[in-house]
Amino acid sequence: MSNPRFYDPQTLTLSTEILLGDDATQHINVLRLKAGAEIILFNGSGGQYLATLSDVKKRACSALINEFQETDNESPLHLHLGQVISRGDRMEFVIQKAVELGVNEITPLISERCGVKINAERMAKKRQQWQKIAIAACEQSGRNIVPIIHATESLPIWCASTEKVTKLTLHPRAQYSISTLPAEINKIRLLIGPEGGLTDDEINLTEALNFTETLLGPRILRTETAALTAIAALQCRFGDLA
Repeated sequence: MSNPRFYDPQTLTLSTEILLGDDATQHINVLRLKAGAEIILFNGSGGQYLATLSDVKKRACSALINEFQETDNESPLHLHLGQVISRGDRMEFVIQKAVELGVNEITPLISERCGVKINAERMAKKRQQWQKIAIAACEQSGRNIVPIIHATESLPIWCASTEKVTKLTLHPRAQYSISTLPAEINKIRLLIGPEGGLTDDEINLTEALNFTETLLGPRILRTETAALTAIAALQCRFGDLA
């Protein structure tokens, strides 16, 4: 069984004893780890550190940093997911699994048919919650670079980005499937619409902004299924999934 992994954003230095952050401390106590247990720490800047718990208390844990490991589990494909926010826990599910599949950035989007209506204060709290979900997914999956959960944007603003990148959206009558996209690609913006789909105006907008309509298959998928299926297929074609 591999050593448990914890994210801590502070600077990690070899042969130094550090006081761990609140989230790592809480997780260590949930797992009922004791002093002397070996753990893995990462701070999001790349690589990971082998450490030994030196003191475990309910509100404070400390660890001795023993060794740095230059591990790289990042895909060669840089994926930025633009996901229209869905109801309930489906957005959390998409974020968790998208991070496990190697997505680098996620922007929650508001579209005309978005079923979620919350104010700016609650949305900011949601973003903090989603970022914690991304961190937990990194702890579980072995990633040492934490994906960014951006602030929520409107779909037109996100689509209008001038970043030099391949832009994809899904459409059941698209010319290309992911397996037949014509070029080698290493950076993608992937737009996933809401449960009710994009409106005609939004589809026209994506076409005007040079999004390539892409076909997944003959069946109509729920928004969370479409996102994860597309990410997995793109990682198989251009990334690091075999």
